[in-house]
Amino acid sequence: MRLIPKFLLSATSPDHFPPPTVPEVAFLGRSNVGKSSLLNALVGSKQAHVSSTPGRTQSINFFALHESAATMQPVLFFADLPGYGYAKISKSISAEWPKFIEPYLALRPTLALCICLVDSKIPPQESDAQLIRYLKEIEKPYLVVGTKADRISGNERTKSAAALKRALGIEELLLCSAKTELGLKELWGRLRATAAV
Repeated sequence: MRLIPKFLLSATSPDHFPPPTVPEVAFLGRSNVGKSSLLNALVGSKQAHVSSTPGRTQSINFFALHESAATMQPVLFFADLPGYGYAKISKSISAEWPKFIEPYLALRPTLALCICLVDSKIPPQESDAQLIRYLKEIEKPYLVVGTKADRISGNERTKSAAALKRALGIEELLLCSAKTELGLKELWGRLRATAAV
């Protein structure tokens, strides 16, 4: 059973973040990696705005997830972060990322898992490798998810996954598709484990 999402708020500074009351999962990825599409596929509704224009999300959008429509208390928050990699990467993660992103990733006490989205149909990107190095540095748990896996055949999927693992220095990669729902059940399993529900 999927959790029921409700849009909570858009934050453009740490002062706007909701009180840290339940585990949170952050969704990160380069602009146009398919982040909003995957979020919508996960929750089964058009909660996240999908745009073909890179860099449209300029705030952290928080969604509260509930066990049922009747329950008031959420069990999990999703945090949809702005995309990176559209402009030149800086010494942090990306120059165009707003200044509130780093405090969220480094200091948010309830941030339980970072979902790092990479495009499975293109070669590994240095900006993705930088993000993973940064998360390792600040000791945040993460899971790398390859999006748009429906656009590559079974044999190519295996090759793509191996290349991404090698380039990003990771042992685990989950291939997903918002269109065909490939991998979504497995991803939900990880999310529920994070929320302990």
